[in-house]
Amino acid sequence: MAEQKTVRFIIERQDGPKDKPYTQEFDVPYRPGLNVVAALMEIQKNPVTVSGEKVAPVVWECNCLEKVCGACMMVINGKARQACCSLIDKLEQPIHLAPARTFPVIRDLLIDRSVMFESLQRIQGWVEVDGTWEVKDAPIQNPYTAQTAYEISHCMTCGCCLEACPNVGPQSDFIGPAPTVQAYLFNLHPLGKFDAPKRLNALMEKGGITSCGNSQNCVEVCPKKIKLTTYLAQLNRDVNKQALRNIFNH
Repeated sequence: MAEQKTVRFIIERQDGPKDKPYTQEFDVPYRPGLNVVAALMEIQKNPVTVSGEKVAPVVWECNCLEKVCGACMMVINGKARQACCSLIDKLEQPIHLAPARTFPVIRDLLIDRSVMFESLQRIQGWVEVDGTWEVKDAPIQNPYTAQTAYEISHCMTCGCCLEACPNVGPQSDFIGPAPTVQAYLFNLHPLGKFDAPKRLNALMEKGGITSCGNSQNCVEVCPKKIKLTTYLAQLNRDVNKQALRNIFNH
């Protein structure tokens, strides 16, 4: 009988937020169409290292399993990406898995992405709606900006762009590409545009748009292929215009 083909995983683990990281290796039976999440599920069912040691199951996060929720973001072979759509056949082996250390590590591959949602609060990533309308009276999305808004709305808040950005981390207060570009999305909304000055003023503060170094790493790793650098440039222009308005309105 032919020997079962296996896939080797080298996983960076961490028992708690303040514990030191360490690595363990696991072999997973190969099958066509196998992705990283499915492989982690196999390890979870039988958490035995290649040396035969029974260990605690690897901890990670996932939800939708179809590149919509962004929860399974991790560093795979040195690149931030979604584990659910990372196919084993397209990855160099052995496969290295590590947590995205731009974020606090809770345990193993599980991270705390709260900072991204706090940043969305900072840029007021919502639309103030006071009541409802009949269809004929409802505000209409500008058809010339609808396609742009639709593209940006695909953002999963996964954090790939923050992990790849050299300006995000302890060396900078930059809130990151995704939360920043969300300000542009809500400024395009027919109701959200009324609060555009608030969002633009928030982006003038420390950690806002001026902290972007234009490395363009974000657009390279975005799993939704959002043109982040294009919209960051547009936001930079809008912020400069708002700064001039602030001067002349005083």
